[in-house]
Amino acid sequence: MAAPAPQQTPAPPPPQPSAAQQRVQTLIQQVEKAYADGQTDYKKGDLAAARSDFDRAVDLMLISGIDIKSTPALQDEFDRIVDQINSLEMDALKQGNGFTPKTEATPAEAASDVTFVVDPNIVAKANADLATTKSDLPLVVNDYVAAYINFFANTTKGHNTLLHSFQRAGRYRSMIQRVMSEEGVPQDLIYLAVAESGFQPRAVNARSRAGGMWQFMPYGNYGLTRNGYVDERFDPEKSTRAYARYMKYIYSQLGDWYLSMAGYDWGTGNIQRAVEKTGYADFWELYKRNNLPGETKNYVPEILAAIIIANHPTQYGFDEITLDPPVLTDTVTINYSADLRLVSDIVGAPVDELIALNPSLLRLITPPDTEFDLHLPAGTAALFQEKIAAIPESKRNSWRYHKVTPDDTLASIAHTYSVSVSALAVANQLDQTAKLDGIESLIVPVAPAAAPSAHTVYYTTRRGDTLVSVADRFGVSLTQLRRWNKLPGTGVKIVAGRRLHVAEPTLVRTSSHIRHGKGKAGSTREIASADAPAHEPSSTSHGSRSKTSSSRSSHTTHSGKPASSKAAHRAGSTKHSSHSTSSSHAQK
Repeated sequence: MAAPAPQQTPAPPPPQPSAAQQRVQTLIQQVEKAYADGQTDYKKGDLAAARSDFDRAVDLMLISGIDIKSTPALQDEFDRIVDQINSLEMDALKQGNGFTPKTEATPAEAASDVTFVVDPNIVAKANADLATTKSDLPLVVNDYVAAYINFFANTTKGHNTLLHSFQRAGRYRSMIQRVMSEEGVPQDLIYLAVAESGFQPRAVNARSRAGGMWQFMPYGNYGLTRNGYVDERFDPEKSTRAYARYMKYIYSQLGDWYLSMAGYDWGTGNIQRAVEKTGYADFWELYKRNNLPGETKNYVPEILAAIIIANHPTQYGFDEITLDPPVLTDTVTINYSADLRLVSDIVGAPVDELIALNPSLLRLITPPDTEFDLHLPAGTAALFQEKIAAIPESKRNSWRYHKVTPDDTLASIAHTYSVSVSALAVANQLDQTAKLDGIESLIVPVAPAAAPSAHTVYYTTRRGDTLVSVADRFGVSLTQLRRWNKLPGTGVKIVAGRRLHVAEPTLVRTSSHIRHGKGKAGSTREIASADAPAHEPSSTSHGSRSKTSSSRSSHTTHSGKPASSKAAHRAGSTKHSSHSTSSSHAQK
């Protein structure tokens, strides 16, 4: 009889992780999910969404309340995720500006180092095309204009930059045409945006800090609000209206659209003095006599070339133009401070999309105690108004909405947003032990970020800080934080003890004080008198003006006509008293 098998002692059950360990494991799973989402978006080429996902992965760890340094598993996860994000961002730089959409060079910048060749065939062709070119500006073709047409039509660099400008114009064309019509200026003035920004509303000149689609300088009052929250130079419609009014004002001074375009680039006062010096109120005469700086010499021919090509695209090799679809939004005017993250929660649009729809915002919150036109994805205004009403007005700059998932509990949501369970329960009129079955969303009472100061604000980093967490804490963008502190465009790590510039001072302007600023080559920008007549700019060259019909200019002076013409007379006798300093719109 076989001996019975020895009875084996069952193995002890594996030790159960502690509550703290479970919390770390759950957090790491959430981080991995956010990082995986970012990888998916990155592979699809959606860099903006990838950046948002990667930022969320890092933020989950930073706002968890767990000491990363003293938790080996979380420290390993943090280092691994940050290193992988840095590596992917370096790869993304080859596609654009890291995870930030790339700002492309304008046609003017692309042509800055080009030696132009005049092709007689181009001159003849363009002159023939003038007969069928419809424009409310006077058009001519000469060697200077033909050289730009040749550059745009027959070089890869010139062709691509102009093509992309034309494509982007589709986003704003109808809006610009409407504003131009309302302000009574020629429709073809739209093509100054080709030279200024290539129709990129967030374009900024690195040297002069001129910004926006129409490249207004960062000083002076142009009827555009600039403070610690907004810079309306970047608002497509408001800056376009300011531009139209400014051009109308310049034309009232010079009486000639070519000189007005040159004045927009170099300054009205400088053009007036060049006319007085030479006796010729004619752009081409000033060009030939070398009385204009190089940038301004090229400015007008470049714009005329763009107008001619836009009217005859296929004849110059632009038959592949597909206009970007117009930007369609719902707009709600609010007079309270609202965090874009809360707006994102409500309307279901990524924060990056809201930033793109509201390019004038400098922070992630709208300005307090003043009206702001908040642009939302089309069809979401009613939803926004309904949901925002549940948030106390004074809390809309920090509180959040959270869409409840099946795995959520009051404790897990409170932990995600670094709020207490009791505060979360009170905000939603729930018991702290309440289940979330049947609840669609919760209001989350997040503490507000630091507000703008009258002075520049600095912050000394602590252990565990990253650029992402610091930017989020102070309600600024990662791009701003890097720019203010001259930090590299990649990576989010920052050493402890680093003193960072984290907020710009709030700017205060008064309408009675006219500011002038130096531009390129010693020139300065001219600002209209605060006591200008009602039909001219009020306190700025962008103030209200009467509307007139758009038409071909009847004041265009002919090449070689001496300065006894209307334009020259104005140049010598109609300057406002506050215009003793010469104007320079965009010394870029």
